[in-house]
Amino acid sequence: MKTLVIGTGGREHALALALSQDPAVTEVHAAPGNPGLATVATLHDVDPMSGSAVAELAATLGVDLVVVGPEAPLVAGVADAVRARGIATFGPSEAAAQLEGSKAFAKEVMAAAGVPTAGSRVCETVAEAEAALDAFGAPYVVKDDALAVGKGVVVTRDRAAALAHAGACGRVVIEEFLDGPEVSLFAVCDGTIAYALQPAQDFKRIFDGGRGPNTGGMGSYTPLTWAQPDLADVVLAQVVAPTLAEMQRRGTPFVGCLYVGLALTEAGPRVIEFNVRFGDPDIQPVLAVLESPLGSLLYAAATGQLPTVPAPVFGDGAAVSVVLASAGYPESSSKGDVIRGVGAAGGVHDVDVIHAGTAITGDTLVTAGGRVLAVRARGYDVDDARSRAYAAADLITFDGLQRRNDIAAEPLGVVEGASVR
Repeated sequence: MKTLVIGTGGREHALALALSQDPAVTEVHAAPGNPGLATVATLHDVDPMSGSAVAELAATLGVDLVVVGPEAPLVAGVADAVRARGIATFGPSEAAAQLEGSKAFAKEVMAAAGVPTAGSRVCETVAEAEAALDAFGAPYVVKDDALAVGKGVVVTRDRAAALAHAGACGRVVIEEFLDGPEVSLFAVCDGTIAYALQPAQDFKRIFDGGRGPNTGGMGSYTPLTWAQPDLADVVLAQVVAPTLAEMQRRGTPFVGCLYVGLALTEAGPRVIEFNVRFGDPDIQPVLAVLESPLGSLLYAAATGQLPTVPAPVFGDGAAVSVVLASAGYPESSSKGDVIRGVGAAGGVHDVDVIHAGTAITGDTLVTAGGRVLAVRARGYDVDDARSRAYAAADLITFDGLQRRNDIAAEPLGVVEGASVR
């Protein structure tokens, strides 16, 4: 099987690594990729936002499966263009991708499907926002209705800050605060049914202890030994299955990865948000412990034949990813800083260095802004994997490097999602 991964980030690097380990996958291509992806895939220069260009590349390469990684191309309809060429594509249509493209649409679908989630109001004026904030009370949760690269959410007790965010975004969804640990659950969907991957936990705030502004994610780990053992089954039954049925009813079946961001409240799991792709970095440790073939799983989903392959199998042990971000992130982003130590870190047993915001200048690896690298380690348990990840991360340096030092730290059941950030 020939595969093509679309995107440039850590998620795409992790996906390409996993695909390369599938015996059924004979070739891995990526576009446009990054320096890390170049070590496991053949790179091609293409605009990932151009459906016609991606479809033409896939046809020229003769690939069997295209995996569209990031949300922006999916919302732009890139998957539709590739499917129109008769090529199996893992990723939702433009219409189905509105589950992430519009928070208001996602809430509408959840309501119709009876999915347990936070109460909410869609607001387009300052007066509407003020009324919603007063109705739900503090802590205030304000979400930009459109794509915001993981940084469009404000959770605060400061009413003025919440109102300012609403005014800056224009159309927002204001919700009640869900109190409880946050969990990431990825469901591989073929339009009708879904298989759940092992749950993970992502740390969003830039600083230790869940302080500072939101980021796209500063680290993650799996398994969650403190969570209910049947969490994945519960979420499949209460969230994923009714959502797939509702999307089918609307004539927009969902094919791809449905990310379910959850709060584990005293009343049970409640949906915080949907994404329509694998999360980054939270998918990284999940793929590290995946033992069954990824390519066959994604191809079966893309072709509507998920029941023909076994459910994914995960190994014993744990995995932890620690993100190394550029200076100024997330408000700004330094580029061109020389990166040292990647080879040494990657040479550590059971460690992978996942590239995201990297580039090559001459023969030198440099930062390209944002979240630069993630150091992913496997271990016997979470503590062992965490120790390995941080030991390897200590070997990597660049000017202004930022990282959290409490990824996967005890107590594992109390995370920043449960606090007012």
